[in-house]
Amino acid sequence: MPRMSKKRKHELSFYLNDRGRVTYNELCRKCQHECRQSFRAVVIDCPRYLSKRAKKKEEHTE
Repeated sequence: MPRMSKKRKHELSFYLNDRGRVTYNELCRKCQHECRQSFRAVVIDCPRYLSKRAKKKEEHTE
C-alpha cells in the first residue's frame, strides 16, 4: 500500500487508528452510503441506519 502524503494524512487524521489505517464506526463499516463516521465519533442518530430491532413508524391517520 502506498504511503499517504502529509496533506492526505492531515485530512484523514480523525479516521486514522494507531496503525495508520482508516477506520470507520462500527455502524458505518458495512454501510454503502458516503456519510460514514469515524470510529472516534459517538453515533447518536444516523438517518440512513435501520436496525433490525427498530420499531417501524406507524402511519398516523386522523
